[in-house]
Amino acid sequence: MLHDNKILMAVGDRPVYLLPHQANRHGMIAGASGTGKTITLKVMAESFSSLGVPVFLADIKSDLAGMCLPGEDNAAMQERIARLGIGESFRYTDFPTRFWDIWGEFGHTVKTTVTDMGPYLLARLLDLTQVQSDALQVIFRIADEQGLLLLDLKDLRAMVRFVGENRKDYANEYGTIAPQTIGAIQRSLLALEDSGGDIFFGEPALDIFDWIRTDSTGRGYINILHSVKLAQNPTLYTTFMLWMLSELYERMPEAGDLEKPRIVFFFDEAHMLFTDAPKALLQKVEQIIKLIRSKGVGIYFISQSPSDLPDPVLAQLSNRVQHALRAYTPAEQKAVRTAADTFRPNPNFDTKDVITELSTGEALVSFLDEKGAPGVVERAWILPPQSKMGTITDDVRKKVINNSDLFIKYHQEIDRESAYELLARDEEAKLAAAEKAAQEKAEAEAAALAEKEAAKAAKEAEKAAKAKKKEKSFVTKAVERTASSAMSAIGRELGRSIFRGLFGSSK
Repeated sequence: MLHDNKILMAVGDRPVYLLPHQANRHGMIAGASGTGKTITLKVMAESFSSLGVPVFLADIKSDLAGMCLPGEDNAAMQERIARLGIGESFRYTDFPTRFWDIWGEFGHTVKTTVTDMGPYLLARLLDLTQVQSDALQVIFRIADEQGLLLLDLKDLRAMVRFVGENRKDYANEYGTIAPQTIGAIQRSLLALEDSGGDIFFGEPALDIFDWIRTDSTGRGYINILHSVKLAQNPTLYTTFMLWMLSELYERMPEAGDLEKPRIVFFFDEAHMLFTDAPKALLQKVEQIIKLIRSKGVGIYFISQSPSDLPDPVLAQLSNRVQHALRAYTPAEQKAVRTAADTFRPNPNFDTKDVITELSTGEALVSFLDEKGAPGVVERAWILPPQSKMGTITDDVRKKVINNSDLFIKYHQEIDRESAYELLARDEEAKLAAAEKAAQEKAEAEAAALAEKEAAKAAKEAEKAAKAKKKEKSFVTKAVERTASSAMSAIGRELGRSIFRGLFGSSK
């Protein structure tokens, strides 16, 4: 709730304010389950919205959607409002809200492209080894150089197969990629699809600047990502959050010191971002958190204990709200001491003892002062939210989604020409060329065979003609010889007949 253009967060011995120009110095809301972290998050998000600062938050338990409706009055609320002395300024109201969902079931669809996510985060999502991650970077490099867009997983599958089939051609420039490595990446892609992770990739891709908007009254939109299903896949959840940080860091221009943040992000279940994360990834996250505040972005982590976060990250979180912690085991007692040590001491109480005594809705609060120094920790009661507590009906959610000016932009899925189609076309062209070449070869061989057969037939015909001619000549000579012999015989017979007639009988 705003008071004198400051965010009134809690009331203890005195009011506790979060100063807008210090809000991009990041912060943390911590505490055991059921101690009031969600209420604190709602109050802070509502206040930023009233200040004209857009907000993004992940709704893991589906209990934040009520921000689109005004709160409901009851005896408990009246008692709390009266105790905090805010009755004159407190009003129930709704806030401009947009719902988002990776699966598109409970909000506008949130997608990104494989190219935009990049090989590093994708390798984490696929749980690849270092060798496999290096191979994936080569695959991305080849796709970039050949102008092949990797929009969804079918594009990436096609690209992996293409590089695998042509790996010898790339060996001299990029090094050898073993067939086993290609096979491992392909299997990881299939596993990601089977788990539903493929739904996150495609178009229309999210434009991060659609989250940085205000409504017609100047209030910042509260962008709520439905994360009940998403949180069941911790790897996908953390990869999505890290991708958002990377998008903001890469695309937001430098802003310097502003009167208020451009946008504030709340990351619930923050421990999931850092559990089992590779050292190189942690270093990158730490770098982004350090530098992104200069771009007017505030980041607030929500977790059960400050010890859930790495020390370099924890050191960047200047605005803190600590709800009660339980200290039954040695590990829990150590977490309490760690939490207490992060606050600037208050001489009126022992911070370590108070952490275990806090009631639900009560917290230890410390925000930066005007000069940017940590304020003395205060024991105070968090204000109640002005919007509806709890979830909403499906009809209300659907109405908010359908009435959004972003409905048309993100409602229809797009599948434009990309690596899959281009590689498939090239493959079809190669097959067609191979078939044509084979056909032309077969036709040439058939023509050559026909020519050979024709030549053979001609040769045999010529041979037969010669044989026939020779045979005819032989017959002719034989006939002539026979005729000659016959004529000779006739001649002889005629000779005899004449001789006999002259010298013989009276014939």
